[in-house]
Amino acid sequence: METAIRAEHVSIRYLTGDFKDIGLKEYVMRRLTHQYQVREFWADRDISFTLMKGDMLGIIGTNGAGKSTLLKAVSGIMTPTEGRITVKGSIAALLELSSGFDADLTVKENTYLRGALLGYTRAFMDEKYDEIIDFADLREFQDRRFKQLSSGMKSRLAFSIACLVNPDILILDEVLSVGDGAFRKKSGEKMQEILQNGVTGLLVSHSIQQVRELCGKVLWLDHGRQMAFGEDVQGICDRYEAFLKAR
Repeated sequence: METAIRAEHVSIRYLTGDFKDIGLKEYVMRRLTHQYQVREFWADRDISFTLMKGDMLGIIGTNGAGKSTLLKAVSGIMTPTEGRITVKGSIAALLELSSGFDADLTVKENTYLRGALLGYTRAFMDEKYDEIIDFADLREFQDRRFKQLSSGMKSRLAFSIACLVNPDILILDEVLSVGDGAFRKKSGEKMQEILQNGVTGLLVSHSIQQVRELCGKVLWLDHGRQMAFGEDVQGICDRYEAFLKAR
């Protein structure tokens, strides 16, 4: 089976300091007098996993575990400080629901804008537009400005675009947890259909039940450290829930 994503000993570091607060002149003086301090924070530390084509990985962990940072590295937004990530195929990433949209453009205009950002042609988006807008249940809102939509409507549009443009890899950060119950059910069913067609998925979710139902592999992170990874979805989820109760 073909490998879709391989993460090898990935570590990601943030540097924090006071440069933006003190200005260039003071920064230079402090550097010269060895009084400038930079602090480092490792969001992820020594993370390794392999996904084959068609795998669905659930990434679990409490807030601050390093889940979203890892997704940004997989999607190419960030470069690992240490280790490497190898990705084969096109990626559609929903890391923030509002990213890639213009608040003052209409729903229809934003659909084409998002498609362009994902690398698709106008002709391809013409072909897919009706399917996208109907799946999102936004036909009657297509001429409204994006900023006039509710958060649930925005999430439906973002999910619909990402799922219906045929990516090789689909990355979802808490996207299936938003919207009403009917759309969550429909989006879950769509994810099952997508996986059956060989798309590789990564899902960050605080809903353990959702991970149990949709994912064939699980990666558990805690404060940037890899606690567990494997195909024993139920077992790892059980351990994670026990961990939460014991805190």
